Amino acid sequence: MTPDRSERALILAPRGRDSEVAEAMLREAGLTSLRCASIEDLVREMEIGAGFGLITEESLRNANLQALARWIDQQPDWSDFPFILLTLRGGGLERNPAAARYLQMLGNVTFLERPFHPTTLISLAQSARRARRRQYDARARLEELRSLTAELERRVEQRTAERQAALEQLHEAQKLETLGQLTGGVAHDFNNLLMPIIGALDMLQRKLEIKDERMQRWIANAMQSSERAKTLVQRLLGFARRQELQRRPIDVGALVSGMRDLIASSVGPTIILQLKADADLPQAMADPNQLELAILNLCVNARDAMPDGGSLTIQTQVMTTGPRPGLRLAAGEYVQLSVIDTGAGMDAETLARAVEPFFSTKEVGRGTGLGLSMVHGLAAQLGGAFALSSEPGMGTKAELFLPVSSEQRPADAGPSADIPIMTQRPLSILLVDDEDLVRGATADMLRMLGHEVVEAEGGAQALRMLESEKQVEAVVTDYKMPGMDGAELADLIRNARPGMPMLLISGYTGTADPIAGLPRLNKPFGLGELAHALHELGMQP
Repeated sequence: MTPDRSERALILAPRGRDSEVAEAMLREAGLTSLRCASIEDLVREMEIGAGFGLITEESLRNANLQALARWIDQQPDWSDFPFILLTLRGGGLERNPAAARYLQMLGNVTFLERPFHPTTLISLAQSARRARRRQYDARARLEELRSLTAELERRVEQRTAERQAALEQLHEAQKLETLGQLTGGVAHDFNNLLMPIIGALDMLQRKLEIKDERMQRWIANAMQSSERAKTLVQRLLGFARRQELQRRPIDVGALVSGMRDLIASSVGPTIILQLKADADLPQAMADPNQLELAILNLCVNARDAMPDGGSLTIQTQVMTTGPRPGLRLAAGEYVQLSVIDTGAGMDAETLARAVEPFFSTKEVGRGTGLGLSMVHGLAAQLGGAFALSSEPGMGTKAELFLPVSSEQRPADAGPSADIPIMTQRPLSILLVDDEDLVRGATADMLRMLGHEVVEAEGGAQALRMLESEKQVEAVVTDYKMPGMDGAELADLIRNARPGMPMLLISGYTGTADPIAGLPRLNKPFGLGELAHALHELGMQP
């Protein structure tokens, strides 16, 4: 709205020369005005914009005032349009009660009785214009306030949404952390339960000459099941760990084959599982525990995409590729692991966001939105790549590219019963473990290997025995024990008996890295693994 329109005077004086005279007076005072021919013209110009209205009483008498009254009633909050009503002699409110109806209708009105001095009209006109300016100022401040309020509301909504998203992410992270801690604790206890089982079966296989083929088969099956349980626990421990990747050459085909039962139980009986692997597949450089978790994540996602059942294919093959910009994959040789399902598939928008952290199409409580992002991050850390392809109704193909290892190593050893027992001289060994069953099974294996064993159920008792049993030549201690753990015990033994060979046995972590500088043997273990660990202590004959 231009200033000349927003501050102009609208004159409604249809009789004689009243409008011409009023326009001349206002012009002489420097005020812009416009003469209106009717009530309709006045309302139309008021909608365009004006400073005030100068109206004669006779222009309103016997006229249809509905449009004018409607416009006045529908004014915005900031507006109170000013009128100057020119009345006839004796037409003031005191001597003309009928004029009160105009006051009620017009609202912000000033009465000027004719005849009047021009100075009085100009003074009233300027006062009305100033009042209108203040209304315009109020409108500007009100619009600014509304704009600020809208921006504040938008920011509050945005911050509330961000806070809610952060809380949901924190909740999911806490659930993962709690699940990891629970898994680690359960796996530790399960390892302690497996320890006497595997130890006893291993000793039976090696010690007894069983001629009954059925009994031999029973023991072999029990040993094989125990080893599979041991592998499962290692996977659980891999999930519970929080550590850097431990890259080493692995046979991806054998790893996937070893996961068949775990994958089958995870996806359920309504999904047909197929494993396909190229012959003579080279070893890839990867962290086996993290790779198993990645494969399991992909399989669980595939299961959720096939609620009514379907087919899941895991294929491993070697491929040589040139630069692939879309995958950021350097030229070279890779082991390609593909997880292919016949599920619902994804549209282009969902596919584009699928690897974003915390993005999930599953209902609340069914997914964290971290599975695919973890797989993507693992591939990048290993120097490979991760790719997804999918169409609605056509299933999904997830491809994991792992760099081929430059060094090829023999496959990992099988069941502990197949590990040869290394010859060594008899030792006097102090065995420390707070679990009676585990300590008993370990002591029996040490004695079967020809060693003398002194048992202690905790760190304090072990220190007292070291003082009295001067002939102790080596210490085998559990890691997680109440009161004093194996690492703390080892530090005290080093101070009391420098150079004492010590072996740490642990059922908590899935790696073989030293703790407190001590060689470590993971539970559960068999005779061959125990003999090999003692041999590595430097106590060979």
